[in-house]
Amino acid sequence: MAEFIGKQKVVVVGAGPVGALAALYAAKRGDHVEVYELRDDLRDPSTTPLNFTKSINLALSERGINSMKLANCEGLLDAVLAETIPMHGRMIHSRGKGGNLCEEPQPYDAQGRYIRAVDRAGLNKRLLDQLEKMPNATLKFNHKLTGADFNKNTAWFEQRKVAKTDHAQNPTDDTSVKSGPDRPKKIAVDFDFLIGADGAHSASRYHMMKYARLTYQQEYIDTLWCEFHMKPRLSDGSFAMSPNHLHIWPGGSLMFIAIPSIDGSFTCTLFAPESFFASLTASAPAEIVSSFSMNFPGVCPELISPEELQKQFTENPHLPLISIKCTPYHYKSNVVILGDAAHAMVPFYGQGMNAGLEDVRVLFDFLDSHDVYSENSKLATTREERREGALNAYTLQRTPDAAAINYLALRNYEEMRSGVKSPIYRMRKCLEESINVYFPSLGWSTQYSRVSFGNQRYSDLEKAVARQGRIILLAIGFGFGGIVNLQHGPISLVKQALALLRVQVEVTKMEMGVVVELGVFKQLQGAGISSWPIRGYEEEWLPRDRKMRMGLVLV
Repeated sequence: MAEFIGKQKVVVVGAGPVGALAALYAAKRGDHVEVYELRDDLRDPSTTPLNFTKSINLALSERGINSMKLANCEGLLDAVLAETIPMHGRMIHSRGKGGNLCEEPQPYDAQGRYIRAVDRAGLNKRLLDQLEKMPNATLKFNHKLTGADFNKNTAWFEQRKVAKTDHAQNPTDDTSVKSGPDRPKKIAVDFDFLIGADGAHSASRYHMMKYARLTYQQEYIDTLWCEFHMKPRLSDGSFAMSPNHLHIWPGGSLMFIAIPSIDGSFTCTLFAPESFFASLTASAPAEIVSSFSMNFPGVCPELISPEELQKQFTENPHLPLISIKCTPYHYKSNVVILGDAAHAMVPFYGQGMNAGLEDVRVLFDFLDSHDVYSENSKLATTREERREGALNAYTLQRTPDAAAINYLALRNYEEMRSGVKSPIYRMRKCLEESINVYFPSLGWSTQYSRVSFGNQRYSDLEKAVARQGRIILLAIGFGFGGIVNLQHGPISLVKQALALLRVQVEVTKMEMGVVVELGVFKQLQGAGISSWPIRGYEEEWLPRDRKMRMGLVLV
């Protein structure tokens, strides 16, 4: 890392985990940092959480851990990890044919790696405590961004005496403070560089859109969510279920999940179509219990009492899920947006926070590589020019990555709510993990492992997983001259696919068929397909009936 000259003023809007980490990265490089947060001090238990929920548990994985580690703040990562719970896999809950309750563990990774359950408020507190130790960083709560001139580098904030207690999706009338002694005081803040990390309903993004030609897409999926609390066992205060799993009750179009908390409880979430919530809301309270009993066996009354279930469903908000895509993420050298402000996603991959923390790491990697913090006074460009180059590179790299994980998160909802019980899903998982264990040099890994246990770019891993999927479908649907026979079961399929991979077949989809290298094709003769014709590169080599079958499989 270069020596830092510092002394540029960085304003960070938003003091959540992403904003706090961005402020730490900037402060560690010598910048004068000011953090402005709409709400009261987020470390205060009385501060109204973002979604009015009592607690929000999140999944912390490699990308987030790596980004905090590279902040180079002594003791920060150890303090965060000490307050997490390892989750080694999913625990799928269902009812067996005889009516008995069943649990099926599904490990996340063949190598034994795991994600961690972390309390958002606790993580945020650790980051803010660390930031408060920095002599060149200042925290300013109860400040609302009301305007910005990103050509003159000035932002305007309302300094509120009364903490904001509403949420952007459910605003309250605050006309009572628009006049009189409690009227918010307006202040102007100059800056060299502004980082917007103020969430999906970002004021930073809103004001940046007045300057940047920003393409913006916002989508609400037909799913609402409601949080529930599962208490520890009354007898001894222990966990009511295994604390080392993410518990899932898949229900087709519905899903109920439970994530462990360090106090022995579970934070649970119901995901369901809006019509489902509307139907239960209009029904008698007893209908809520019977619906849960039918769709999520073992939840009520075994883990949550009927009274608590009815109370929490009625009193806790039913909130929407938003997906946001936009580009560019910056304007000139003056402003950049990170995290949900740039790419809000549905929570089904547990990557929203991790992707946001990774945004910080990637952004400052580009700032460093473009010599924004270089001490070399002989550089031919100004710091502003170098910063603009860094922000442009950041947008170009991060936009396709955000689009990829946004798509994967939506697709993972289908897997979690129904796919986890599918024989095809289990077969593919078994196959990919077996290849990973027995042939590690091939670099084969499940999509989940690539996303959660590595730092490969999201867009790159999406392509790698798609290629793996084509090869698997090739083995299942095509058969390679009868080598693969599904009647032999998944174990046989694993062995057959491994045999196929030994010769490293590189399959390329073309408009009218499939092509392979001539040398590779000769190797295939040893795999029992010597009766097929051998032709040169980029020539059709399949009979028409097989070629059409292959086309259907690979499209």
